Amino acid sequence: MDLVVTLVALVATVLATTAVCSRLDLSAPLVLIVVGIVGSYLPFVPDIELHPEVVLLGLLPPLLYAAALQTSLVDFNANRRAILLLSVGLVVFTTVGVAVLVHAMLPSVGWAGSFAIGAVVSPPDAIAATAIGRRIGLPRRIVTILEGESLFNDATALVALNTAIGATAAGVVVTWGSVLGDFVVAAGGGVLVGLGFFLGIGLVRKHVTDPVFDSGLSIITPFAAYITAEEIHASGVIAVVVAGLLLGHKAPLIQTAQSRIAERMNWRSIAFLLEGSVFLLIGLQARTIIVDAAADHLGGWDIAVICGSTLLAVIVLRLVWVFAARYLLIRPGADPDTRRKPPWTYTLLLGWAGMRGVVTLAAAFVIPTSVDHREVLLLIAFTVTAGTLFLQGMSLPWLARKLKVPSPDPTADALARANVLHQASQAGLAALDCIEEEDPHEVSEILRDRVRRRDYAAWERVGAAETETPSEIYARRRQVMIEAERKRVLEIRSTGQVAHEVVEEVLSMLDVEESMLDYSERERERVRSAGTPIAFEGGCDDLRKPRPPVEPKTPGECEDCVREGSAWVHLRLCLVCGKVACCDSSPRRHATAHFHETNHPVMRSAEPGETWRWCFVHELTG
Repeated sequence: MDLVVTLVALVATVLATTAVCSRLDLSAPLVLIVVGIVGSYLPFVPDIELHPEVVLLGLLPPLLYAAALQTSLVDFNANRRAILLLSVGLVVFTTVGVAVLVHAMLPSVGWAGSFAIGAVVSPPDAIAATAIGRRIGLPRRIVTILEGESLFNDATALVALNTAIGATAAGVVVTWGSVLGDFVVAAGGGVLVGLGFFLGIGLVRKHVTDPVFDSGLSIITPFAAYITAEEIHASGVIAVVVAGLLLGHKAPLIQTAQSRIAERMNWRSIAFLLEGSVFLLIGLQARTIIVDAAADHLGGWDIAVICGSTLLAVIVLRLVWVFAARYLLIRPGADPDTRRKPPWTYTLLLGWAGMRGVVTLAAAFVIPTSVDHREVLLLIAFTVTAGTLFLQGMSLPWLARKLKVPSPDPTADALARANVLHQASQAGLAALDCIEEEDPHEVSEILRDRVRRRDYAAWERVGAAETETPSEIYARRRQVMIEAERKRVLEIRSTGQVAHEVVEEVLSMLDVEESMLDYSERERERVRSAGTPIAFEGGCDDLRKPRPPVEPKTPGECEDCVREGSAWVHLRLCLVCGKVACCDSSPRRHATAHFHETNHPVMRSAEPGETWRWCFVHELTG
């Protein structure tokens, strides 16, 4: 009963703190740590010891799996050199650097103990970096590299830690060859186990249509993969990450739509609760670790100097490595989003975003009690974890603003989304045209109309119309209808004359439609509030062809709409003749009509601040 009460109180604290942080626009991870530290000194809060088995088996696999499912395998592959240099090279570099420092300051710990604490504090946390990075809007390439690094660096650190712990045993001789061999076995075995689970679960999912069964299969996957790999002395971390990356990448092909929606929501909920609990648990370790370290015969000043020096070393070593790797080894190409090489400011942010997390604390408890000054080593791990989270986590938003690093542009995303949807629609309409069967009910025309309206809604988000767009009017009026429909369904339910399953099915249908409207509304507001001019590169030869400046014939209005008495949503400018015409979301679609009349291939957005163009011939943006 005490365990259940503790777990409920833990989750309730996470929910309450997160809700307050969301209302006050505070960083929930950092506030949860503070709440945990304060709670550790309250007399009615029980001591919660962070057992390594609980973290490494109960928390790490689901957190890594949830992150891997959402990580783009394409982006990961595009940045694999940087990710591997950080997840392997930097971990080894930090382990050695910290080991040398700790051994110089605490010789009695021995080289094995020094390397153990070096391995403990070397891996940044998967949760901390991306949670704070996404919140403040770091560039996607930085977030991708941080995600990829933090997915695999735990494996490198745990192999190094196990080797160091093994070296503490009497008569054990550790060589560089044995260390390299252990890493190859752990990494190779983890990859094979992850591939095996991907193939096995993928095969099962092809024959499963029940979302509940599929969700259950998804929940046990990270634990099963981790345990299987660890049983054969391979890396459970790598097994979980490989399985998650591949299953997430292939999900559109091996899962039903309902199963993907259910899995996405389930793992978002699981990750939310576990991430919050992790940060709270970090803070709750404060009093116990500090009290135990104070009992060591070293003086308080000496302990503070050792902890502070290690924290500083961890930060400096990462900065040294990322700059050396970037300019000597990686020499990155152009960023796919900006078409430019990432500046040095990106490297500085990447180096500064090295926050440690719960794995560092949990791994520290694995250090044998026979190691001298073990309590001080635990305090070093806590200092590095809390210190990097507060020092780097709190200053990262300020540093990003100071360096003027651009966040992902919602308006550019809206343009890219509209373009992708348009290309998908063209493929769908082509497939529809290939269906050779009679259509007495004109179903094909209904489908074409629905696809066109979906495309129009996507294009409407790109421009900043002063009045409501057709899609916004549709959403507003449809919301009113759904509220009335739901009210009537609930009245019918209260009579008890219709089966509960039938009522729930109808309510679910309304919920799905309303959620789609809510999502579209949030995206429109996000794009509109950004207010960033769109400049998009790429496209076809017609878009890249240099064209002389052209003056609009009727600035700010579509002359055809004025003449016909119709309304327009957004305006487009022909780059050949200067014709201003309305977009396809408008009732009369005069821009498209102008192309069909003149064959002028390219029109540019005539909305304020927007410079993107559209090629009617190739149906591409640029």
